[in-house]
Amino acid sequence: MDEPRGGGRAVLVLLMVFMAVNFADKAVLGLVADPIRDDLHLSATRFGTMAGAFYLLFSLSSLGVGFLGDRLRARPLLAALVVVWSAAQLAVLAPAAGFGLLLATRVVLGAGEGPAFPLANHTVFTWYPVERRSLPSALVSVGGAAGAILGGPLILAVTGALGWRAAFGVLGLAGVLWLPLWLRRGAEGPYSAREEPEASPRVPYRRVLLTGTWLGGTFASFTVMWSLALGLTWIPTYLKDDAGFGDAAVSGVIGLPSVTGIVFVLATGTLAQRLIRRGVSHRAAQGLLGGAVAAVAGVCMLGMTRVGPVALMLPLLAVAFSAGNAQAPLTNAAIARVCPPGQRGAALGASYAVAAAASVLAPAVTGRIVDTSGFSRAFDLAAVLLLAGGAVAALTVRPERDAVAPAVPAAPEPAAA
Repeated sequence: MDEPRGGGRAVLVLLMVFMAVNFADKAVLGLVADPIRDDLHLSATRFGTMAGAFYLLFSLSSLGVGFLGDRLRARPLLAALVVVWSAAQLAVLAPAAGFGLLLATRVVLGAGEGPAFPLANHTVFTWYPVERRSLPSALVSVGGAAGAILGGPLILAVTGALGWRAAFGVLGLAGVLWLPLWLRRGAEGPYSAREEPEASPRVPYRRVLLTGTWLGGTFASFTVMWSLALGLTWIPTYLKDDAGFGDAAVSGVIGLPSVTGIVFVLATGTLAQRLIRRGVSHRAAQGLLGGAVAAVAGVCMLGMTRVGPVALMLPLLAVAFSAGNAQAPLTNAAIARVCPPGQRGAALGASYAVAAAASVLAPAVTGRIVDTSGFSRAFDLAAVLLLAGGAVAALTVRPERDAVAPAVPAAPEPAAA
């Protein structure tokens, strides 16, 4: 990847760290579930209510801050999000913090973290031209996966040594330490609407939101987020109850999708960027490739409950819950290609807000299916959604056709598509 003008590489690294903290913040509650429930005497229902509270304002915040991202600069917006995260996490250090305060902090944390992924992509896109955005967007996603891989052991180690409250405090401190680095080095790049105002005519938002690229890409992202939410909530239980894994084995297995996800995200991001720079259409490099990785995830999910040997099941599980991650950066880059720069933040935020509804629905729907029909049917539903999402993305994500403003002029699609 070529070095962009100015400090783009430093901004990209900071945004990767930003996403790592973001993902660790999401995961901490599940990782310390047992000590919290024991200490606060919480039933599974009350704990589930607290976990679900994270998504209460998640989508609404993503949508609202997405529109702000087109009007305010990235430095203060991202800084404000991290202040919210850190305050929510540090509040848990209070010895008197009980169920009520934990519930409130999860709502606040969700409101602060909902806009993080689309706003990070919007910011990194200001440093790269349209033909070089697939890989930077993939690297932003890699930051989140790294947060899962590195944050899990750190959280468990801190919890074992200092107690579960300290785990929240460490993550709050991570945000505090990130903040001055961002305030010093964080900035928008030369491809923001503010840097090129003459190239940023505005169009009615409905013209963007009704394009095949936005609708199809958002639906595909919804199906991927469904599988990710299912995995975060139910993979440990599935491994214990259906696959017969012990606690130690489960702790080793649950990180596999994150490791595999990094491989898929980097490989597809690199491939997409190379294809575009060689003259292949954005439809092929982002729509067809993004649809293909979602379909691969769906096929593996269909297979994972139908094979006997663990040596076959584990690779299928790892790919089923990771390959789809590679679709999101390609969709974000495609939507950014369609939008005028001055409306990119809102379009990305709206897409993420709609897709994130899957995070609310999937755990509850999966739980009902597991109670009545078992895990196999629940995973089959997620697989069918992934296959449908992949097909829709392949058919509808066509950024050249859907460009809605002179800032991103429509061009004939190369024959290679």
